[in-house]
Amino acid sequence: MSDRFGLNLPDYPWDRLTEFRNRAAGHPDGACDLSIGTPVDPTPPVIQAALAAAGDAHGYPTTAGTDELRESIAWWYQNWHGVTLDPASEVLPTIGSKEMVAWLPTLLGLGRAGLAVACPSAAYPTYEMGATIAGVDCRRIDAAEVAAGASLEGIGLLWINTPGNPTGEVLDTETLAAVVRRARNAGVVLASDECYGLLNWESKSPAPSILNAADGDHHGVLSVYSMSKQSNLAGYRAAFVAGDRELIGDLIKSRKHAGMIVPFPVQAAMTAGLRDTAHVFEQKERYRARRDLLRSGLEACGFRIDHSNAGLYLWSSADVSCWESLSKLADIGIIAGPGEFYGEAAMNHVRIALTASDERIGAASQRLHRAAG
Repeated sequence: MSDRFGLNLPDYPWDRLTEFRNRAAGHPDGACDLSIGTPVDPTPPVIQAALAAAGDAHGYPTTAGTDELRESIAWWYQNWHGVTLDPASEVLPTIGSKEMVAWLPTLLGLGRAGLAVACPSAAYPTYEMGATIAGVDCRRIDAAEVAAGASLEGIGLLWINTPGNPTGEVLDTETLAAVVRRARNAGVVLASDECYGLLNWESKSPAPSILNAADGDHHGVLSVYSMSKQSNLAGYRAAFVAGDRELIGDLIKSRKHAGMIVPFPVQAAMTAGLRDTAHVFEQKERYRARRDLLRSGLEACGFRIDHSNAGLYLWSSADVSCWESLSKLADIGIIAGPGEFYGEAAMNHVRIALTASDERIGAASQRLHRAAG
């Protein structure tokens, strides 16, 4: 009977790295794990204090979020992007951004409508997995192709990702505006995953949000954001979505039925973290220093860095198979992420994460320089 039930999803791709992890662990000075973008620095004290103060959470929280949290999300968009949102109807907290990516096709009813999902050619695997869970197809279409006129026929949800994971590419406002126009004309929901937006390395300003390109009209457009990267909150599962009030309203209704609710203490922690900008700048500078060290080592060792204008990764290629590069790095005790996980377009790249301690980043940089001879 067991074969009749379950989603029969493929194995989690990161489990394929066991061989390389074991090889890297054999290095005399231990492994430098740069494969996954999980924060390693402390959660800011202001956020920890807010979580602790809200610990007496004996009642059910609201799916839509507290008034204070919704107002803080709207304030965040105004402060960082100059975008005005109605906190009562255009924002919604979520249990991390990954669950929104995975469940949005289902919550939009794409399976019932017989419509597909589209995502970038080199993309975070969860966009495709969300389509699989919803029982619909996933097509690979880049934002530049959409802007240039690529067909959106049969698509119900178009994902864009800026800054991109794994590439670190930042889409400019003109391209975003063109994608907004095309999606609206085709009647397609446009969702932009923007969780690396404040980690923009080529400007003091954040990377543009899709809501900047929407020019005050949020119809058909959703911005998805996570606090995991900006605030070292991966363990809190703290994120939100903002934009089209009708879509937000329907998502709130569906999530009420499904019990998809951000815990109250986490809502309090999010409220404090969104209002505090000092820790965001401090964390960005930590990552900048690590990025400079790793980039120097990778380039000395024969890797080319593509895009990587923002975010927590260096999208690196030695113009060979990602598995060959992964093997070379494992031999010097470094674990990276293989491009194959992100689609056929990424086969000759590896993703190098900045999310390791200063000591491990320094060790990785030294090993790369030594390997270069």
